[in-house]
Formats: sequence, C-alpha cells, structure tokens
Amino acid sequence: MQQFTVPQFIDVENKIIGPVTTRQFVIMLGAFILSAVYYKLFDFSLFLTAGIVTLVIAGVFAFAKINGRPFHFFILNVVQTFKRPKLRIWDNSDKDKDEFEQFKEKTEVKQSVPTKHYTRSRLAELSLIVDTGGAYQGEKNEEDIKISGLQI
Repeated sequence: MQQFTVPQFIDVENKIIGPVTTRQFVIMLGAFILSAVYYKLFDFSLFLTAGIVTLVIAGVFAFAKINGRPFHFFILNVVQTFKRPKLRIWDNSDKDKDEFEQFKEKTEVKQSVPTKHYTRSRLAELSLIVDTGGAYQGEKNEEDIKISGLQI
C-alpha cells in the first residue's frame, strides 16, 4: 500500500513579506489606494479623516483575529446570527405523520423467508463448528437436512 503525506497546517496562510500574508497585503493595498483617491478628491482635512478611518477599518479586517479566526469570519457569523429567527417553533402537525407513514409503507420490505430461531444448545453446537474451523460437523437431524435441502 502506498503511503501519502497528510498536510498538517492547512489553515496557515502563505507569508509574502515578512509576517504579512497575501490576504493582509491585498486588504492594506486596497486601503492605501482608496486613501490616494481620497487625497485627489477631497480637501486635506476630509482626506485625513476619511483616510484614517479607512486604514483603521482595513487594519482591523487584515490583522485582527477573534478566537483564532480572521475578523471577516466573525462579521459573517454575526450577520448570519441576526438573520436567523429568534424564536424557533416546532410544528408537530399531522401532515408530517402522514408523509412518514407513506414513506414507511413504500420502504417496507416483505419477508418471504420465515425466520429460524435456534435454541441455546443449537447455538452452542454452531459455535463449536465455527471454532473448530469446520472439522467438527455437528450432529445432523432430519429437520436440519430438510431445511438445508440435502437428502441422505
């Protein structure tokens, strides 16, 4: 059988510049480009205010971690939590029971072979046959011969 190496640290991002990952670099690059656009469009005081706010938000999204996960996963989880209903109600109606009964009837298998129940002594004999690997054949009686289809 071939042996394969299993990746160990699949959640570690690749570093491109020192300790900065690709995701962090792209986020900060976008923030600096947006700040350059602010410099061209706004006067200096508005540029300074908007630029600082943009860089702080980008820094939080790039470098902050909550419970060892990046900040954007935290924001996604918060949004999903607020979208869910606060009250969950279980609908125990009869339509569910009817559907279940119909499904049960469709999937139910009819048994054509009657089940055979063995006594304790017969089970002990069968286990002895298995333990000896078939060397011990067991005591054959007429009922076993009829069931197995063999004739003597």
